[in-house]
Formats: sequence, C-alpha cells, structure tokens
Amino acid sequence: MTKLSGVEALKKMRLSAALHKTDTRKGVKPRGQTRYRNFHNDSHAPPGVCLRQGTRQSRGVAPLVVAGHHPQKPSLVEYCGGRVMAEKKIIAICQSGGEFETGRDGMLSYHGGDAHAIDVDDKMKFNEFKMEIAEMFNFDVDNVSIKYFLPGNRKTLITLSNDKDLKRMLKFHGDSTTVDIFVIMEEVMAPNISNLPASRSSRTTLSETVVPVDGTPLTVVHGIEDDNIESDIPLDGALDVVDDTNPLVNHIDIAGDITPILPLLGSSDEKNGKGVQQWQNTITGVGQRFSSVHEFRESLRKYAIAHQFAFRYKKNDSHRVTVKCKAEGCPWRIHASRLSTTQLICIKKMNPNHTCEGAVTTTGHQATRSWVASIVKEKLKVFPNYKPKDIVHDIKQEYGIQLNYFQAWRGKEIAKEQLQGSYKEAYNQLPFLCGKIMETNPGSLATCDTKEDSTFHRLFVSFHASLSGFQQGCRPLIFLDSIPLKSKYQGTLLAATAADGDDGFFPVAFSVVDTESDDNWSWFLLQLKSALSTSCSITFVADRQKGLTVSIANIFKGSFHGYCLRYLTEQLIRDLKGQFSHEVKRLIVEDFYAAAYAPKPENFQRCVESIKSISLDAYNWILQSEPQNWANAFFEGARYNHMTSNFGEMFYSWVSEAHELPITQMVDVIRVKIMELIYARRADSDQWLTRLTPSMEEKLEKEGHKAHNLHVLISAGSTFEVRGDSIEVVDVDHWDCTCKGWQLTGLPCSHAIAVLSCLGRSPFDFCSRYFTTESYRLTYSDSVHPVPQVDLPIHKSSLQASVTVTPPPTRRPPGRPTSKRYGSPEVMKRQLQCSRCKGLGHNKSTCKQLLQSV
Repeated sequence: MTKLSGVEALKKMRLSAALHKTDTRKGVKPRGQTRYRNFHNDSHAPPGVCLRQGTRQSRGVAPLVVAGHHPQKPSLVEYCGGRVMAEKKIIAICQSGGEFETGRDGMLSYHGGDAHAIDVDDKMKFNEFKMEIAEMFNFDVDNVSIKYFLPGNRKTLITLSNDKDLKRMLKFHGDSTTVDIFVIMEEVMAPNISNLPASRSSRTTLSETVVPVDGTPLTVVHGIEDDNIESDIPLDGALDVVDDTNPLVNHIDIAGDITPILPLLGSSDEKNGKGVQQWQNTITGVGQRFSSVHEFRESLRKYAIAHQFAFRYKKNDSHRVTVKCKAEGCPWRIHASRLSTTQLICIKKMNPNHTCEGAVTTTGHQATRSWVASIVKEKLKVFPNYKPKDIVHDIKQEYGIQLNYFQAWRGKEIAKEQLQGSYKEAYNQLPFLCGKIMETNPGSLATCDTKEDSTFHRLFVSFHASLSGFQQGCRPLIFLDSIPLKSKYQGTLLAATAADGDDGFFPVAFSVVDTESDDNWSWFLLQLKSALSTSCSITFVADRQKGLTVSIANIFKGSFHGYCLRYLTEQLIRDLKGQFSHEVKRLIVEDFYAAAYAPKPENFQRCVESIKSISLDAYNWILQSEPQNWANAFFEGARYNHMTSNFGEMFYSWVSEAHELPITQMVDVIRVKIMELIYARRADSDQWLTRLTPSMEEKLEKEGHKAHNLHVLISAGSTFEVRGDSIEVVDVDHWDCTCKGWQLTGLPCSHAIAVLSCLGRSPFDFCSRYFTTESYRLTYSDSVHPVPQVDLPIHKSSLQASVTVTPPPTRRPPGRPTSKRYGSPEVMKRQLQCSRCKGLGHNKSTCKQLLQSV
C-alpha cells in the first residue's frame, strides 16, 4: 500500500479521471469534481473494447462489461492504450476534522479538516484499512468510525465496519477512481465485543447529526444490495446457529462481523432520547437466553426501537419466535426457541445485517399499546392523573418516538388495568367482596343484585360502624343525594349521609347502581330500612324528583321529607323560561331563600309577597311547590336548619378521587376513608374537655351574648315573656320559643338563655343530646375493620353459589365527562339585553325590532 499526500492524490485522481471517464450521474458535474463521461452507448469508446449493456446498477446506470467477461460479474474497467485490466483499485480520499452542512435540497457537503489519500484494492482487509487511517490521523483505532457516500446520493452516509462492507464500497464505486471517506472520532468507550448487539453497520446516517433544512428526513440505508447483481461475496450472509443440545454453554462467541453500534458524536441522545440508550444491547446475538417468550418479545421490541427498524413475526407461539425485518428484501432475521427440558428461550439463529432504510420507529410503528403501558406504568403509580398528551411529549423526549393521542390513551388504560386490575373481573368479584365485608365487619350489610342476564344491576354497602354510629349519636336526619361515576362502565353512586354532633358529615350507607331511577332509589331505601333497627321517625332531606317522595313515604312510614332547597332553586330558574334579567332572578332567589328560612308563617308570607311584586308566575310556582315540605314555617320534621341534600361534600370528593378505579377497589377506597375518618375524629374528641362539641359551644356562646340585652318578665309558671327587638314567649318545660329558634336548631335561643339565667339554670341542660361530647364519642365508638384479600383472584369454589356478575352494558361515552358541582349553585346566569328595544334574550345586532324613522 502506498501512502500519498493530498496534492499527489489529487494529481493521480485527475490523471486517472482523464484515462477513465465514467460517472454514475450522467451529464452531472458534482461540485469540486471532474466531470466523468459514461461510455454506455458512447461512440467514443476506446478501440478494442466491446461494450454492451449489462445488468442494472444503482441509480439506473448500466455498468461497463468487457467482452469475454461474465456479464453478472462486472469488474472495474481500466484501459490504457487499448489494454483492459480487471483489477479493482480505487483511491480513498480520507477526510477528518471538518463539518457537514445540509443544503436546501438535502444534499450534504463537507467543509474544513484535513485530507489524505490511500490506495485501496479488493485484497485489502478492513482492519488494515482502519489501522492505516488511525495512524494517518493519530487516532485511537478502537474509536474510529469510517463512513462514505453512495454514488450519486449525498444524503446518506454508509458505515464501514468489516471486510464485507469494504468490498461493497469497492463494488459501489466500481466506475470511479476515487471515493470520499469521512473519518469520525467517537467519544465513547467500546464495550466487550462478545456482549454487543448485532451491528447495523451500514445504517447509521448523518441525519442523527444534521437536520435537513426543509425538514425532510434523510434516507437511512444499511448495506445496499442490488437484487439483479450476483456477487461472489454473499451479501445476506449465513445465519449463525447454536445447537440446543448443549444448553449449559456459558459463552458463545459472536461472529467477527457483528460489531457494536457506536452513535455519531452528540447525536444519539438528541434523536433517540435518553431512554433508548439502555436498549441498544437488549439483543446481543446467538446464544442469548431469556426466561420466557414474553421477555424475549419485549427485549426484541426495545432493540428494534433503539436501532430504528420495524419487524414482522413469521412464527410466534409459546415455544418459538421467528422474526424478520419488515422492509422488503432486507435479510435481517432472528429465530429463538425453547431449550430442551427447560423453559428458557434461546436465540438460535440471527442475521444481524440490514439493507433497509429503516427509521420507522420515529412514527411509533413499534410502540404498541402494551409497550406504552410498560413505559408509563411506574409513573402512573406516582401521578394517577398522568395525561395522554403528557405521555406523548415524554415518550418523544425520552425515546424519540412520536405517538398519537390515542396510542397514549390506550397505553394508559392498559397500564391502569395492570396496576388496578381488570374492570370486567371486578364485577365478578362483587359477591366475594360482599361476603368478606359482612364476615370481617359483623352487623354490616353488603349485597349485590344482578339482572336476569347476570349483568350488574346494583350494590349496597353499609358498615356496622356507620349504622351503630348513626343510631347512637347522630340526629335522626339523613341526606340523600347521588353522584355520577366516570368509570369505564359508568353508573351512579347513591349516598345516605348524616350530621354528627359537631355538624360534620357522617357516612351511613352508599350504593352503586347501573343508572339513577325510581326503582333503584326505592331498592336503596329498602336496604337502608333493613339495615337500620331504629323505630324513631327520620327526617330526609332530598330532591323531590326521582320518585323519592313516594318511596320515602312508603318505606319509612311516619318519616318526613324535606325538599332540597338547591334543587328547588334550580328548577324555579328553569321554569321561569328566561323572561327575567340576571338582577331580577337574583332578587327572586334571595326572597325564595328568605321564605324558606322564615320561622313564622307571617314572615314567609312577606317574602312570597315580595316575589309576587316581581313576578306573578314565580309567586304561583312557589305556592304550588308544596311549601310544607321545604319552608321552616310549615315543615313538621326536624332539619336543624340543614336545607340542602349535598351535606356530605367530603364524601362525594372521596368518590370523585376513586371513581375511575374498578368497582371493588372503589368500594375499598371508600371503606378505608370511612375507617380513617372514624379513627381521626375519635382521637380528636378524646382531647375535648367541653360538655358540648366545639361548634355547638360556639353557637351557644353567641346566643348567650345576645341574651344580655333582653328583659325577662318573671312568671310563676313555666311560661315567660321576653322583651327585646321583639316580644317572644318562652316555654321552658316544652323547650319552645315563639321565635322558633330553639325548635329549629336544637340549641336554646337567646330568649331561652335569658329566661334560664333568671331561673339560675344551666343552658347546657336544655341542649339537644345529639350535641354533647358524649354523643359525639358514641358516634365514632365503633371501627371499620380491614377487608383482606380484596384484590386476590377469585376461585369459584370460594363463592357461595358461584354467582357470575358481568359488567353493565353501559359504556363511557366519548368526550369530556360532565362535572357535577356540590357547592352553592350559580343558577342566575346573566342574560343578554338588547340596547335598542330593551328586550331580553338577544343583543342589538340580532334585534328584529324595526327601526323607527326619525
């Protein structure tokens, strides 16, 4: 081998070009190069050389074929004075230290650096070639990467990594006298060759370093091979084979042409992301073993993503997997099967060479739903509200893969199911769960109901701690409300909550039903009636719709039904049909609330008369809405001034946090929340030293301050007259005051406290027993016990009657679920008012009023 300087190399190149005028791009003169002529069908061919068209070469250029030579084995044609030579020899112009730039047409050009020339022939070995280059540029031979362009294609860089690659380069440039070689110094340490993955030696592209101006992705090629050219060098290569008769081999040498993937300097992280770097070695070659077929498939998928190619299964079962590259004609192939007498999967054959253009994984082709699920699963544990759009962004950043929204959404759903369990199987676990609840919490009631086709209908759960707490320490007051579930199979949760002695919510029972209906509410109340052993009358605060009026009266005879003021207000605004402005509606609603809270009929009448002065329709609506069921002046039950059914807002927030879980886990989350609530409030009450609960102590103290300004007229009986802003009569024996404050709240009003002070009696003795610290502690005296093995698989033998429960037919509709608010409702939305005609419901631009001519 002769080593030439840069100037001598250029002289030799020009001399050879003058003798041998061929170019793979006919009629095109590359920048900085001499135009070469193509002798195919050229009348200027040298005498004594017979040319005829051979097989098709790259870029559609016919090769030169010497008469007498085999047409399928073309050789480099050199002639000098009519003498034909068959030696393959080329000058390699080796360049290093420069930079690539991409033109607007996507073509790459190399600027700067040093250049040296080396003679290369078909007898040279790759290691000799690489060693010569390393010595020439004073590089470490282990960290040198050698690349070149295909003839006529300056968009794609091909990597030289073995003898076959070097001989392919000679074939590709058979019609040229020179080839540009680019030497890149890698900044990474090459690992041990025996542990490296199969090489994609001719597939690394400059697109990993330089982004084209027009955004067009650069072509990625691995070992290009023409199907119509037969070479004496087998480009596809024989598959390496390992015999499974010796499964205890500890080390298998990999063929020398299988080389590591060494990324271009500073490019791999940017293109593929940080996550794929660890996947480049998931497949190391023949002899590698895996514990299962699933592990092999996952490793193969990660390997394909890291090396940017798509594959297709040829065989895929529980004991063998054969995979080939998806690109047509690409020889990459791998086969793994089970080792005899073991469950291990071993790679038996592998052709590591690619001739495809690849770069398909950037579109998410290999990112299946299960793969996305495996990536996001761990993050979902920490961030349950991990959004699909964030998944798309993170996977693009970490792995260089562009997913669409639905790939991310489906992957998240699979990951959730893997973490939380199957939504479908959860319904089949309900009978088991109900049995466990009643077994671990004696005195509880948990029952599941199905339809004739075994689909889920409804579930009722009430823990013994809730039932006993309500009966021992809570007022006989229950709030009924519902909340829609946003889980996979939807449904509605019905809830019964109570108020403890400190005016905190107390969960009594809940039910999950397929849909909110009169029948399901009636069933829920029947189960609640059977769970409660109390015989005293109960006051219910609930909506007057949904059939509750009839169900409560029929099931809880002698009870009272107070209409929820929030629902009434919403219905009132709807029925007004938009005939009033926002301000007018606000005034109507204020008077409506004042009428509801008015303690005396005369106060109620004044409020509704005020409404009548605004709207006769609103006045008539109120009189027809059964005021005896919602107005304090006429209601016979004891609501303790709780006028709305959404008292248990904290309970509904629990459900909102767990509604997307499988039904069994949602029930268990509610159970845990109740258990924690009871424990926390019991611990708090142990620190109280007051006779009443803190909130009731505060209310009583405020009423006591008001009593200082009142004058009591002493009487011999139990009835006293109290004078202040008004004149009220207090009956101490019957705990009654004409202001109705004592009866409505359960605490002595300021008038009663003034009388009791004159009598020398303590107001605490005349407070409802439900407000005492003792009753509060009784409310939280029992505990909810753990229910183990909720998430364990169910065996039919464990069920009492092998009951099968399937999910309801309802499914979550597309789009964002509607949210239900439980705070103070905003029922008075501002309405448009026309500035021209002063009418409501439209503005000036849409006004149909005819303009009067001036």
